[in-house]
Amino acid sequence: MGDPMSDEVPLDITRLFDLTALGEDSFLATAPSVGRPRLFGGQVAGQSLRAACLTAGGRPPHSLHAYFIRPGMPDEPLALDVARTRDGRSFSTRHVTASQGGKPILELIASFHEPEDGFDWQPEPPSGTPAPDTLPPAKLPAFFKHPVGFDIRAVNPPAAGGFRIPHPFWIRASGAVGDDPSLHACLVAYLTDMGMVSSARAPGSPRELVTAVTLDHAVWFHRPPRVDRWLLYSADPMTNHGARGLARGTLHTADGTLLASIAQEALLRPAPGS
Repeated sequence: MGDPMSDEVPLDITRLFDLTALGEDSFLATAPSVGRPRLFGGQVAGQSLRAACLTAGGRPPHSLHAYFIRPGMPDEPLALDVARTRDGRSFSTRHVTASQGGKPILELIASFHEPEDGFDWQPEPPSGTPAPDTLPPAKLPAFFKHPVGFDIRAVNPPAAGGFRIPHPFWIRASGAVGDDPSLHACLVAYLTDMGMVSSARAPGSPRELVTAVTLDHAVWFHRPPRVDRWLLYSADPMTNHGARGLARGTLHTADGTLLASIAQEALLRPAPGS
């Protein structure tokens, strides 16, 4: 079977969120192989959010918190079971367990908020960032296949032999997404896992790690996103202690509107002697 994300057969990224209903609150998602030894965590988080959205009656998500328990295996069906924790007058809460082979690989809690009027404020947006149309498409390592389906423009080009997307970078879906707001939110959950583990590392820390994986991931949706328009994704390390590091990020539109805030904790185990 060929690589469904190869240059010859590009993947329509939205197909990952076409879930098969197994029951009222149970779904099955595809987990295509993309040449990686384990599933991209953002994919599992985004698909889990999609399952939650399908049970939320059209309410948009305002936050998600995901814990990565086990690595996901490519080409193995992904079961998504939703628990309806609460449906209130303004908020709904959902708990999703993503499993493979009967074992959970991710636990996600999502909260949904009925739109209502309120204050509209944000800090001053980043300034001095080159416009995406002035930057070339990012040249990524051959193994870095999960962003296919997105156009990425790195503000600072990756170093020679680099192994990550350096923040900040511009990103947008390279194909049609449509107008379903929950699908755009799920794609934000997907893309916000890009480059965060590396961004959690302390500045100047040794490059060689024996383990660098996501432990947990959180997204707060401040305003409705559109991933088919340019978004500026910035992330910076907040702290390192022991074998854990925390990164915090923001997602802005091209006109500076703050769409989402992101936080991720990573397990960062240095190689002996590094």
